[in-house]
Amino acid sequence: MPALNESTETFARINRGYNQVFRPNRLSIGLVAPLESYTSGPVPSMNRHLERVRLTEKAGFSAVWLRDVPFNVPSFGDAGQVFDPFVYLGFLAGQTDRIALGVASLILPLRHPAHVAKAAASADQLSDGRLILGIASGDRPDEYPALNENYANRGERFRDSFEYIRKMAATAPAFENRYGQTDGEMDLLPKPAAGKIPMLITGGSNRSRNGALATVMV
Repeated sequence: MPALNESTETFARINRGYNQVFRPNRLSIGLVAPLESYTSGPVPSMNRHLERVRLTEKAGFSAVWLRDVPFNVPSFGDAGQVFDPFVYLGFLAGQTDRIALGVASLILPLRHPAHVAKAAASADQLSDGRLILGIASGDRPDEYPALNENYANRGERFRDSFEYIRKMAATAPAFENRYGQTDGEMDLLPKPAAGKIPMLITGGSNRSRNGALATVMV
C-alpha cells in the first residue's frame, strides 16, 4: 500500500485510476482476472470475460487487475488470463468507462523498457488515465531461457528498466543505460494522460529487505 503523505494525510494524485483506488480512509476492492474458476486445469476458458468485467465495473469494484504470464509453465499450474496484458488493456479501455485497469504485475526484465513505456502510455491515454502499472522482476525461472534472458541478474535489469521508463515520460530526454540511449532530440510518444503513470513495485524485486521499495510512483 502506498504510504500517506504525513503532512497532508493524502495520497499523491496521479491519474484517474490511481486516484480512484488509493484514497485516505477508504477501502477499495479490485478483482484479478480471469474472473472465473478453473480448478480442472491451468488454463481458464475466458468465456464471457468481457461480460464479467463489465459486471465488475457496474457492481462498483475499483479495479480489475491483469497478470503478465508469457508462458504456461507446468510447474506453476496457472496460465493467468491468457491474453497479453497490454492488448487486453487496450481492449478493455474501449469497453469500460470508470473502472481502473491494472497490471499486477508486468515482468520488466522480460520486455524492453521502450516498448513498455510506449504500450503503458498508450493504454493510459486510451483509457483516459485509468492505468495502474504494477511491476516486478519475475519469479518463474523457466521463462527466462525462452527469451534468452538471464534470471540471476534480473534485479539489476529491473532497476535499469524502471529508470528508463521513468525517463521516457519526459519530453525528448537525454538518457543512457544498458537498454539504450537517447540524445535529447527524438521523443517517445504518446505521453501518459496525466504526465506520469503510477508504477507499483510488487514483491522484493530481487532486492534486499533494506533496499526494497514497496511503491514507486512515476
